[in-house]
Amino acid sequence: MPLAKPRAVALLSGGLDSTTTLAIAGSEGFELHALTFRYGQRHEVEIEAASRIAGHFRVAQHLVVDLDPRYFGGSALTSDLPVPKDRRAEEMSAGIPVTYVPARNTIFLSFALAWSEIVGADDIFIGVNAVDYSGYPDCRPEYIEAYQRMANLATKASVEGRRELHIHTPLIRLTKAEIIRRGLELGVDYAMTSTCYDPSAAGEACGRCDACLLRLRGFAELGRRDPARYQLP
Repeated sequence: MPLAKPRAVALLSGGLDSTTTLAIAGSEGFELHALTFRYGQRHEVEIEAASRIAGHFRVAQHLVVDLDPRYFGGSALTSDLPVPKDRRAEEMSAGIPVTYVPARNTIFLSFALAWSEIVGADDIFIGVNAVDYSGYPDCRPEYIEAYQRMANLATKASVEGRRELHIHTPLIRLTKAEIIRRGLELGVDYAMTSTCYDPSAAGEACGRCDACLLRLRGFAELGRRDPARYQLP
């Protein structure tokens, strides 16, 4: 009788990084439980992308959590603040950007931690990256390491010695081109993904925000065309 697959919770936004992370988790033999959040983000088209991706990868469960958007102000992703456009690489990495959502990864990981206990998962996957875009404090290796230490002090399963939780960050030290290459090796169809911070009503990427520029640069470095739909100039 075959052994059951170990279970993992994967944070899935619907973007390039989280989709590649989901593919990596699947390639490592985990039964996937994907977790997506609706928190008033202006790029809500990513939730539709996450649903498509979860179906494509045949995850065991895909949970979309609604959070009250009133608690997520102060960011260009959740308010009327303009999304920065046409920034150079050095500008992107200079300080914490206005697209930072206060404590977002801490909140998301806390939901993932709770759900992991419910589904019996010892592993959580998150697609944070600290190379191409170093402006977000909750994407740093030291943050993830600290959260994992806390998580293993905070759950019944850990305290009773029934598990040790591991937070996997397979992309954290990769460039965008390296991330895309890894995803392509695993058969990821990046046309399914949505990365843009300021897409059109039809879901077309702007091609000018930080997320779009980094994505486009990654594909260009590989000599490939980005299959995402972009707004016409």
